[in-house]
Amino acid sequence: MNKKLGLVGAGNIGGTLGLLAALAEYQEIALFDVKPGLAKGKALDLGQAAALHGSSSRITGSDSFAILEDCDCVVVTAGSPRLPGMSRDDLLSVNAKVMQSVGQAIAQYCPGAFVICVTNPLDAMVYLLQHASKIPDHRIVGMAGILDSARFRYFLSDYFKTGVQNIHALVLGGHGDTMVPLVRHTLVDGISLEKHVELGRLPAADLEAIIQRTRQGGGEIVALLQTGSAFIAPARSAFEMVQAHLRDEKKLLPVAAKVTVEFNVPQPMFLGVPVILGAKGVEKIIQYEFTEQEQQGLTNSAAAVASLIEDMHRLGFLSE
Repeated sequence: MNKKLGLVGAGNIGGTLGLLAALAEYQEIALFDVKPGLAKGKALDLGQAAALHGSSSRITGSDSFAILEDCDCVVVTAGSPRLPGMSRDDLLSVNAKVMQSVGQAIAQYCPGAFVICVTNPLDAMVYLLQHASKIPDHRIVGMAGILDSARFRYFLSDYFKTGVQNIHALVLGGHGDTMVPLVRHTLVDGISLEKHVELGRLPAADLEAIIQRTRQGGGEIVALLQTGSAFIAPARSAFEMVQAHLRDEKKLLPVAAKVTVEFNVPQPMFLGVPVILGAKGVEKIIQYEFTEQEQQGLTNSAAAVASLIEDMHRLGFLSE
């Protein structure tokens, strides 16, 4: 594909994204990482893997933001995971500083790019990244809902012993404990989850357990790995967004998009909502008719995101 993809952060997610892009034969893949040598080393490794695949992708790495010049799309994965003993303020402070520098670099080197943020706490970081980069609302999003929906589908597939391709699900809201799986719009073998519960195929308690496992999906993996966090599924989720944009797929996807008056949010913010993603970025935000319970869930989720934004103001990262 005759496009330049920029990857900010050459760790596990960035490296996996680079491999996916090389296998899809993107013309140019540029990796940036602040750690000297890391992006260059990862680029060499990826280039050799691409050669084995027969891909002619040009893969480069650098510790200079200048490598992002003229990127068509940039995926931001840089930042720190939450480490033992680290408070929410600690994580916000560390990653907010990263988003400020990355946003300024995007504004300088590729202001016309479509930007996807993966760094956590997701909804707050994409808000700050836009603040620093001045990217228009429709050209910057966060990756969360695709991953959360995939986890929900995977757990349901395991429960019902059916192929994951037979499950259609949508998870909205903030990326965390307040995410909102849309049970009414989730189909298993063509039948809604509500109907499965009604027919006794899925006890309500089991459904709630699956929802809770979805909300805590990232934490479950962290606890098992002990020395890291999920990266393969997050990278594949972000790549689905890259493809939808650069191939102009006009695909319905749950992403953290900028919402203002939609969904009864208390202030402008990035929140997981269903959108049509294409060459122009967020081409349309889809608004469903929500039940009172679903709307309350989204309201609670928006309140949690608003609290993170308030924290960033308090810590001085959003002062004008």
